[in-house]
Amino acid sequence: MADLITAAGLRTLIEEGADPRILDVRYRLGFTDGHANHLAGHLPGAVFADLEAELAGHGAASEGRHPLPSDDALAEAARRWGIRQGQTVVVYDDSRSLPASRAWWALRRAGIADVRVLDGGLGAWRAAGGEIEQGEVVPELGDVVLSRPGTADVLDTDQVAEWGGVLLDARAPERFRGETEPIDPVAGHIPGARNLPISELLTADGRFRSPAEIVAAFEAVGAGEEVPIAAYCGSGVTAAQLALAGALIGREVTVYPGSWSAWSNTPGRPVEVGPVPAVEDPLDE
Repeated sequence: MADLITAAGLRTLIEEGADPRILDVRYRLGFTDGHANHLAGHLPGAVFADLEAELAGHGAASEGRHPLPSDDALAEAARRWGIRQGQTVVVYDDSRSLPASRAWWALRRAGIADVRVLDGGLGAWRAAGGEIEQGEVVPELGDVVLSRPGTADVLDTDQVAEWGGVLLDARAPERFRGETEPIDPVAGHIPGARNLPISELLTADGRFRSPAEIVAAFEAVGAGEEVPIAAYCGSGVTAAQLALAGALIGREVTVYPGSWSAWSNTPGRPVEVGPVPAVEDPLDE
């Protein structure tokens, strides 16, 4: 699992002199305490990366709550974080690797080859006896040069409506079924989508399950090796974590960054409620 790194693996990387750039991407929906939590204690040398301000853009409601930042804005942030050309980047948080996955996805699609999520996040680091530092970390300006992917390899609302493969909804089942919607204006899901809650791919302590378990979860909703897979969630953050889960088993997952927050704020888009039919086993006659 080259896209993940354990606490022990990170310690070894540091001790061997690899000098990875560590990013603290702590974020919670509805709270603004990520930076304060970073100041109170973070991995040694970790730089704070702000999901709302640096890993997302801001636009019309029809673009969703966390649209992609512009290529220029992300490149400026990456250099501000001190990332050097060819440097390994390790990202972590304290929220079951959710915001860290957004950072992984954004940086990987912008051309950084070696980006790894600390499996289990800050909790795993602490549990392994890792040291914690306090205060701000202000690195020297980095020299990394990012690619300019623009809107390549992502889907917009019109493209999702025409998607011909499997569309996975990473939200909790009750939101998918339309029984509750605490944030967006309409409850339900995109017609034809299948529900694969991200919680099914993580252990109780926020680590990713084994590749075999992730494969089984994907295949249970019809997302096999041969079919194109796309993912959405509430605002495009959890969908990036589903893309990371796909990468761990060698499956490409295209992300709809606008997700339900964009779909539900676009007039005229149809909505389904309730569960979808079970995936039929072609061998089951």
